[in-house]
Amino acid sequence: MVSDDFYAVIYRHLLTRVKESPHEHQQSQLLARIITNVEKLNEAITVLNKGLQEVNVQNMNVELVAQMFKNYQSNVLFHLEATENLKDPS
Repeated sequence: MVSDDFYAVIYRHLLTRVKESPHEHQQSQLLARIITNVEKLNEAITVLNKGLQEVNVQNMNVELVAQMFKNYQSNVLFHLEATENLKDPS
């Protein structure tokens, strides 16, 4: 996050520019809106990143369970073949 001192400097700069020219005043207002919108976008992206991290952790858990099931299935098949108990599905 940007510090309050940074905003104070920008605000003072914008006020100085407002006194100089109406065009610069308009540009300063646009710049202030852009800064605000970029901050909101940054916050939204931060929340999105946290959500994606949680999804990735859950996906890793699902992948682990799938691998465990695959290994279990392979072991069962091996055991059934070794004990000659494997039968065709009817």
